[in-house]
Amino acid sequence: MLWSGRGDATRSVVWARHGMVSSAQPLASLAGVAVLRAGGSAVDAAIAANACLGLMEPMANGLGGDLFAILWDPARRRIVGLNGSGRAPAALTIDKVRPTADGTIPLNSPYSWSVPGCADGWFTLHERYGKLPMARVVEPAATYAEEGFPVSPVIAANWALGRERHGATPGFAEVFLSGGDAPREGELFRNPALARTLRLLGSAGRGAYYAGPVADAIVRFSRANGGFFSHEDFRGHRSTWDEPISTTYRGYEVWELPPNSQGLAALQLLNIVERFDLASLGRASADFWHIFVEAKKLVYADRARYYADPAFASVPVAELASKEYAARRAALVDPRRAALVDAPGEVAALNRRETTYLCAADADGMMVSLIQSNYAGFGSGHVVPEVGFGLQNRGGLFSLDPGHANALVPGKRPFQTIIPAFMSKNGEPLFAFGLMGGDMQPQGHAQVVVNLVDFAMNPQSAGDAERFHHSGSSEPTGTVMRDGGVLQLESGLLAAVGPELASRGHRVESAGAGVFGGYQGIWREPATGAYAGATERRKDGAAIGY
Repeated sequence: MLWSGRGDATRSVVWARHGMVSSAQPLASLAGVAVLRAGGSAVDAAIAANACLGLMEPMANGLGGDLFAILWDPARRRIVGLNGSGRAPAALTIDKVRPTADGTIPLNSPYSWSVPGCADGWFTLHERYGKLPMARVVEPAATYAEEGFPVSPVIAANWALGRERHGATPGFAEVFLSGGDAPREGELFRNPALARTLRLLGSAGRGAYYAGPVADAIVRFSRANGGFFSHEDFRGHRSTWDEPISTTYRGYEVWELPPNSQGLAALQLLNIVERFDLASLGRASADFWHIFVEAKKLVYADRARYYADPAFASVPVAELASKEYAARRAALVDPRRAALVDAPGEVAALNRRETTYLCAADADGMMVSLIQSNYAGFGSGHVVPEVGFGLQNRGGLFSLDPGHANALVPGKRPFQTIIPAFMSKNGEPLFAFGLMGGDMQPQGHAQVVVNLVDFAMNPQSAGDAERFHHSGSSEPTGTVMRDGGVLQLESGLLAAVGPELASRGHRVESAGAGVFGGYQGIWREPATGAYAGATERRKDGAAIGY
């Protein structure tokens, strides 16, 4: 699919022949391209960019968080998936948690900690697909951490929010508030402890994290601050190669990872909206947006009920992803009224936006779709000064209801919001893409696919186009939608279709750009093999090729 001109995009698609990296920070993308030029693979480039983002965008991601990836493996000519998410500590049980007033796990607490899976994800990917030594791959990030880098504008604004939320949390100020304040746009930020950690991983390998000095430091910090981590939790952690799941959308194959991630929700949403002629309705129509939002509510009801770690719960993935089930669910969409409840179908707290997504492609045809996150902004806010990074609060997504599929159980993976995505056609790789932003992610994936397929947008326009975000659906933590939730629209949409949607019962609000996620994508043109890179106008990022 070739496009004519720039269209409505805020910038041109970036074309390149030999490789491409697209991420939320230009210096991270540049580091990935430098690794490609040095002979590295797309996996090497993705790890290099991710390592830089852990330093440069620490509210979103880092070595204290989790990772998922989908790859096109050109040698095996197949799409593969990696689940690099961690598990609950063996010592943490429901009865030990002091819940919040709404009965959920406090996000700014040690109860929310799960074993970080990012580093193991890097090494698992690198063992199979890396070309350069890990020391070379992480060195750009280590150098930036040691010498400093200038903070970019969107990241600086999010850093300031983190200061307000976590300034008094153990370890936070010592690592992230140099001189007692968050760095402003253009100021240099250094993290020498992180530089040492990265170089240690580069020289000593995975064991330095999970059976060495890094785990030692985290366990000491945990014991000192009311946590539940043990050395056994880290020694026992492993990523898993999980078979991706897929559906078709108007002739294209769309790929996601199975639960414990929420990727299935994007496939369910596409299956439902495929039942409607969206191209004829048009993006200027209130009917278009009404159908999308109502479909989202139906899908998220299933998400709340069924999505969980399949090692601990039976998740009916095949039925939920089927076209037959989608037809039954689509029939429930009332074209004139917004649903106020979102009951799940009968088959055999999640609005957190701090995540980073990136993608990379190389001259051999490998394409990597990778997402990595701390969950909420700066995760739990608890930072281990000795190693230079904070601990995620992904465990805050467990339910405290023992009968729930996503109930907290020692050694269990929590429900995960972070999802990488991929598109193919007739078995050929086409598009590595993703959209960061908590519960926005499946909504965003579906909107990007519809923009590409139904409206023939190029990859940049598909991400730039105005989006909706609906919040307040029932959640895997146990909260239930009772009043229809809140529909947030970007400014142009709000003026064009907001009044009509409000008349149908939607609670319509405006919102800032941060609510609508952050997208990146790399398209492979089938006829030439050239790559077209795109990046999110709502973030600081850049697509860079060579």
